Parts: sequence; C-alpha cells; structure tokens
Amino acid sequence: MSQEIVDHNKSMSWHKKGVAFRTICLKEIRRILRIWPQTLLPPVITMSLYFVIFGKMIGSRVGEMGGVPYMQFIVPGLIMMSIITNSYSNVVSSFFSAKFTASIEELLVSPVSKHAILMGYISGGIFRGLAIAVIVSIVALFFTDLGIEHLFVTIFTVLGTSILFSLGGFINAVFARSFDDISIIPSFVLTPLTYLGGVFYSMENLSPFWQNISLLNPIVYMVNAFRYGILGYSDVNVWYSMVAIFIFCVIFYVIAYRLLDSGSRIRL
Repeated sequence: MSQEIVDHNKSMSWHKKGVAFRTICLKEIRRILRIWPQTLLPPVITMSLYFVIFGKMIGSRVGEMGGVPYMQFIVPGLIMMSIITNSYSNVVSSFFSAKFTASIEELLVSPVSKHAILMGYISGGIFRGLAIAVIVSIVALFFTDLGIEHLFVTIFTVLGTSILFSLGGFINAVFARSFDDISIIPSFVLTPLTYLGGVFYSMENLSPFWQNISLLNPIVYMVNAFRYGILGYSDVNVWYSMVAIFIFCVIFYVIAYRLLDSGSRIRL
C-alpha cells in the first residue's frame, strides 16, 4: 500500500500538487482570520505599548540613536520582533494541533506531496507574519514618520525572516510531545535573543567585548538588515546578513522536509 501511495504521489501532476498546496494554504489563512482576536489583535496591542513606553516616554530622554530619533530607531526592530514571534507561533501551534488530533496522519498517507504539505503550513506563518508587519507599521505611523530607503533589502529581509522562523516553528512542532513543549523555545530562546538582538539599542553603545558577543546572535543580523532597509542604518554588513538568512532558510527547509518525510516523530 505504501509503495502505491509513493507511485501515486510521483504521478501527481503539477496542477494537482498546486491544488493541494492552495488547499492547505487557504486552510491556514482562514484559521488565522477566523480567530483574529487571538492571532492579529494581541501583537498590535503589545507593540503599541512598546511605542508609548519606549518610544515616547523613554525615547524623549534618550534623544537620537544611530543618527535618527529614538522612536524611529526602534520601530524596525519592533516590527521584526513581531514578525519573528508570530511566524514562529502560528506554524508551531497549527502543526502541533494537527499532530494532537492525529489529522496530520490522514494528510501524510494521502498522495499529497510532502513539499506541498510543508509549504502549505509555512505559507500560513508567512501570511501571519506579513499581516502583523503591515498592521504594526500602520500603528507606528501614528507615532513617527517611516519610509523605505532600500526596497529590495526590506522585502528580502521580511520574507526571509518570516520563512526562516516559520520553518523553525514547524521543526519545533515535530519534536514537541505536549503543548508545554511548544512554548519552551519562544520563552527561553527567541525572547532573550530578540531582546538582545539590537531592537532597543545600537551596538555602538556596547563595549567591544559585548559587541563581539552580540555578533553570535542571528537575530542581530535580521534586525539590522531590516533597519537598513527602512532607515539606511545598520551595525553589521547587510549583504552578509542577507546571505546568512538565505542559507539558514535552505538548511531549515531541508531539516523540516526530512522530518516530515520520515514521519518518525509525527505520532504522539
């Protein structure tokens, strides 16, 4: 039976694979929009509080950073932080829920391509990350002026980061054995790395020792690449950052696909 499924999978036309991908993608998007008070509203409220507390209250005392007002400086970092957390959390919660209800097993034994399944779930994370980015950017316009200095860098960084952390959420969901497991990485890895990723400060304000330590944080490169796209300012080499994002996306995709294809950790 399994060999017949493999043969059927290989014989599927690109049109049928496209239909399978669109079905999973639309299911994920509808899920996000159906529960929008849980998926879209909380990040907007959280980011608005950041703008008020850090941008207005603290920013008025800080003055300028990186040659721009402090409010403008932190906006790209806050947008990137919302993209990272929401892309990650959307995929990890959605795929683990499918594992928990065993509905993913029906999808895996179907002739649907594993690439279509993976990209379908990833597209949901990308959609939520980009939706949050747009909404937070609109909210930020009420507090400061924003522009785009380098359009290609901005688009590449946003898409690359959203894809990367969607894949990370997928990998976490595969290894997770309970709902508690899907909150470990965001709480103990993503949150510390994000706060230490240059969202609220420039690396120029750090001592040489801590600057070198910060260079080990991958989120530093994503935040600075996006800040360069918006403000034209970065603490690190932007092109190195973009290459690193692309390489990590490829590595994470290969890992996620192999985990999905093996199916060894799909059953709880």
